[in-house]
Amino acid sequence: MPPPADIVKVAIEWPGAFPKLMEIDQVSNADSTNFYITEKAQVAQQLHERIQSSSMDMKLDALKDLANSSRDITFAQEFINLDGISLLTQMVESGTDFGDLLSFTLTAFVELMDHGIVSWDTFSLAFIKKIASYVCKSAMDTAVLQRSLAILESMVLNSQDLYQKVAQEITIGQLIPHLQGTDQDIQTYTIAVINALFLKSPEEKRQEMAHILAQKQLRSIILSNVIRSNKPINDEMAHQLYVLQVLTFNLLEDRMMTKMDPQDQAQRDIIFELRRIAFDVECESNNSGSIEKRKSMYTRDYKKLGFINHVNPAVDFTQIPPGMLALDNMLYFARHHQDAYIRIVLENSSREDKHECPFGRSSIELTKMLCEILKVGELPSENCHDFHPMFFTHDRSFEEFFCICIQLLNKTWKEMRATSEDFNKVMQVVKEQITRALTIKPNSLDQFKSRLQNLSYTEILKLRQSERMNQEDFQSRPILELREKIQPEIMELIKQQRLNRLCEGTCFRKISSRRRQDKFWYCRLSPNHKVLHYGDLEESPQGEVPHDSLQDKLPVADIKAVVTGKDCPHMKEKGALKQNKEVLELAFSVLYESDEYLNFIAPDKHEYCVWTDGLNALLGKEMTSEFTRSDMDTLLNMEMKLRLLDLENIQIPEVPPPIPKEPSNYDFVYDCN
Repeated sequence: MPPPADIVKVAIEWPGAFPKLMEIDQVSNADSTNFYITEKAQVAQQLHERIQSSSMDMKLDALKDLANSSRDITFAQEFINLDGISLLTQMVESGTDFGDLLSFTLTAFVELMDHGIVSWDTFSLAFIKKIASYVCKSAMDTAVLQRSLAILESMVLNSQDLYQKVAQEITIGQLIPHLQGTDQDIQTYTIAVINALFLKSPEEKRQEMAHILAQKQLRSIILSNVIRSNKPINDEMAHQLYVLQVLTFNLLEDRMMTKMDPQDQAQRDIIFELRRIAFDVECESNNSGSIEKRKSMYTRDYKKLGFINHVNPAVDFTQIPPGMLALDNMLYFARHHQDAYIRIVLENSSREDKHECPFGRSSIELTKMLCEILKVGELPSENCHDFHPMFFTHDRSFEEFFCICIQLLNKTWKEMRATSEDFNKVMQVVKEQITRALTIKPNSLDQFKSRLQNLSYTEILKLRQSERMNQEDFQSRPILELREKIQPEIMELIKQQRLNRLCEGTCFRKISSRRRQDKFWYCRLSPNHKVLHYGDLEESPQGEVPHDSLQDKLPVADIKAVVTGKDCPHMKEKGALKQNKEVLELAFSVLYESDEYLNFIAPDKHEYCVWTDGLNALLGKEMTSEFTRSDMDTLLNMEMKLRLLDLENIQIPEVPPPIPKEPSNYDFVYDCN
């Protein structure tokens, strides 16, 4: 049956929001098509006039309303069209407003800029100076300080020109006191500004900035006031600490990618110093003995030190990565942990040739491995919170990390009774020991060391064996046939679980030009699996959001396709920077009608897989996510084991057995009779 002639479908699209398809009855709604937009325009006009009122009370009420209304993109567009941003910046520059008036002015400004309609490059130096002055004052209203820090962070991140202006107006020393308070939001915004300045500073200035941060004792202040404070660390703070950790370790990239120059005497002197500390020898003068004798002595010692090239060890450091960083680590170990260094070198030089653990080669490969584990040189990911408290406990945390790991490597080498042919096997075990120890996020380097003590080679073998048994795949033909028969049942079970999760729904963050924002929307599938209900939320919900509070609907029958990653409309304009990689991996879109779409960025990889699986299941397509494969393996193996136990006629009880009662006394006596 053809649709009524009076009904038309209209696609409505505006910057920064999800496109919508609306059905309009031309008869009943002839005068109301533009009502929503017209109403917003009127409100914008009224607020524009009210915030210029001479009455302070009226002005304050208007600014409160403006801060609230600015979250709505239609209103924001209308208010910006009235040159509203300029009006707000002029109010800030004039400096006549303070307290709540200033707080609501800055809140409205942040909300309006959050929509990405206006470029950050348009602001005057007077405005920047004013915002910076609020951050530099020792006593400032918390809300004003928070908004000011947020504005500075956005300016630095969004414009190289503004970065330079902000960097001239504010120093690290002026930011540090904000970390010493108890307000975690202020601390988070402060670290965010420091990270933004660090990230945008030219490469040649980063070492200089790191030196200033060290002078101001940023690390120990963060350790005392944030990491070891009584308050739990929220996700946003964890992200900022992770970013700072990444940017700090990225300072090592220059040394990691610098080859040693075998002709550079200063660099060669470091190798002489390693030899001197290990064997307690003074560097011989040119006149002591023949050249041949000295060369022979050097070659012997360099062999004991475990270099690959015994004649000219400098050649070992021409491989990048790890380049000169490996030599820096070796020298630090030799100077700051001298006894351990000498013990390792002498212990190995007294072993048989094939059983010695080569200190030089091991140090070079270990440094390279640690750089891979810590992703040295990669930009921070957008949604990662993976910071390690122990790296904030020492000014030279990477070098100390190396010193612990090189001693672990020597210990594991002995436990494995390794020979030179086993070098790569030992490195694989050591990598596993380190990554397993890091997963518990040790609070200190000593705690990390203790964790490694419990992860001996024997323990690693046990863990591997246990994991293999849990994942074991029976290869006999009858078992494989049974697996094949059971597989469709398991797949149906997974499909039902995915659809049930879609019915519960998920809260998604709104896509914004700024990384940190508090705008959300919710999407859930109707219980009959026919309709997707979605709508905006003021804040992140506690529990499920009911269908009737979600104003928008999309019939499943109208969905044409589900696309992911770079194929998503909202990802096509994203740059190829590494920091966008994680967002790209969480992006998916639902396409409907001809060119309409709903754009999603999942909160994490698990939700991404649940939604892409569930939507594909709704469309009758295959579920291909890694979580489906993992769930399939787990459930199949469990079902197989249960069925095999059943074949052995082992009764599996419906309920777990009762816990034995505690004995009335502990006077156990063995009766010899």
